Amino acid sequence: MPKMKAKFTMNYDQQGSGQPLILIPYLGADHACYAFQVAEFGKRFTCISIDLRGTGESDSPEGAYSTETLADDVVDFMEALGIESAHMFGLSLGGAVGMWIAAKYPDKVRSLSIHDTWTKSDLFVRTLVKGWQGTAKALGNVADAVVSGIFPWCFTPELYAAKPEYIEALSQFVHSRPVQSVESFVRQCNAVMEHDIEGQLGKIVAPTQITYGEYDLVTSGRFAEPMRREIRNSELFVFEGCAHAPIYEKVEEFNRKALEFLQGRAASRAA
Repeated sequence: MPKMKAKFTMNYDQQGSGQPLILIPYLGADHACYAFQVAEFGKRFTCISIDLRGTGESDSPEGAYSTETLADDVVDFMEALGIESAHMFGLSLGGAVGMWIAAKYPDKVRSLSIHDTWTKSDLFVRTLVKGWQGTAKALGNVADAVVSGIFPWCFTPELYAAKPEYIEALSQFVHSRPVQSVESFVRQCNAVMEHDIEGQLGKIVAPTQITYGEYDLVTSGRFAEPMRREIRNSELFVFEGCAHAPIYEKVEEFNRKALEFLQGRAASRAA
């Protein structure tokens, strides 16, 4: 895997050709979390999937994490790699980071794709994520905490019932990735619990796609309409029969809808 030295060393994967598309991972994941998307997106875009600080094979600098700091990291990475601007894509934490990039560095963002994300952590989000921290600490293993504590919030009961072998395959995939330390996971969780970009949404000028799973309880539709209203050039789509991770529950439909948006914005940019 290539690595780029900015303020610290960030690991990334690059595939495909076309306009640059930066894929920002969600909580507890590395760049490979978007494997089902890159396989399709790479036919039309240069997909640059990154490991955020403290995940995958990126360095783990000291200090607290915040979604704004993680956004600064991505922009530092872009500058070190010589990327003037790119399409931004992220699920959950990745979407939160993407919003900060779009609000703080508008010239860096060609379009913004944010999926199952949120604007400000409320009591429900903080309570849920605090529990995930406790699970990781108790188990001493982030992958085990993800599979036992986070997976049930990401997928519908129907998926567990209909495709247990698929859930098992995803579990094995999580355990196959580079180990994230419990300390880094806890700091990522802190960034999630402290996330607040409500006052910055009006600064986002990039064309924006907002999507949610119909049954997402983590970052549910309670955030959707306010986000669509405040981000002036945005569109909203809901994936039926999905929870927090439509990228895994309805891969083909998700990829098709996401690519429709991305290709439309890429064409506008080229023109």
